[in-house]
Amino acid sequence: MESSRVTVLMYHRVGENVHNDWERRYCISPARFESHLRALESAGMVPCTVERFIAWVEGSATLPERSFVLTFDDGYYGVYEHAFPLLAAMRWPATVFLVTGLIGKDDAWTATENPAGRTCRLLGAGEIRKMYESGFSFHSHTRSHPDLRKLSPQALREELTGARQDLEELLGRPSGFLAYPYGWFDDAVVEAAKATGYAAAFSTQPGFNRRDVDRYRIRRLDVFGTDTASALLRKMALGTNDGSWWHTVRYYCERVAARL
Repeated sequence: MESSRVTVLMYHRVGENVHNDWERRYCISPARFESHLRALESAGMVPCTVERFIAWVEGSATLPERSFVLTFDDGYYGVYEHAFPLLAAMRWPATVFLVTGLIGKDDAWTATENPAGRTCRLLGAGEIRKMYESGFSFHSHTRSHPDLRKLSPQALREELTGARQDLEELLGRPSGFLAYPYGWFDDAVVEAAKATGYAAAFSTQPGFNRRDVDRYRIRRLDVFGTDTASALLRKMALGTNDGSWWHTVRYYCERVAARL
């Protein structure tokens, strides 16, 4: 049966070394990440590439029921170290949205966001090429991870165009897709994404994606490092960032009440 809706999952860092609740939100342990993959597999979920997903949105491809897309924002080294071997062994596709001006460096933008004040290593060119050759896809998360809404028109164009150029230099092809840093955008940012050659852009708004979704406002579910495998499946069942049992019970109670 063809899918009528597709869920896009958003992860960030994969690793063990966490120091506070902020890091626990954005960093998932390798063991927990593996439990997520096994739960998805057991539930019959079908991973698809981001390219085929966008083709489905455009009406030029079909996807089986229970299809989903796996994405990682920022391009942390831990994705190569921990997630890549698991996904390669399962032959599951995934997409990484890279901050192209910081390849091989640290996530400088988090220095003031993380209460611990620490930064973490990002993927280098060698790791990116190896993952790309094994089937991972890489797309734009801009050059420096700014709030795009606050940039001048020229700076906005440079962030978006520059990231596409960086990826073309690294991998031989420009990026076709964009993930908005922080998920923040407005009409001017959307128009700039279109004007600079992006075919689609991904937000952090939760929910399901159906074929009528705006290609520059693709929805994604935020997967937290504290999410158990069962919480992840509940999130995907309801199209929400809240995977708690309480939210699930309330959702179904409200549906029953509406029918009555």
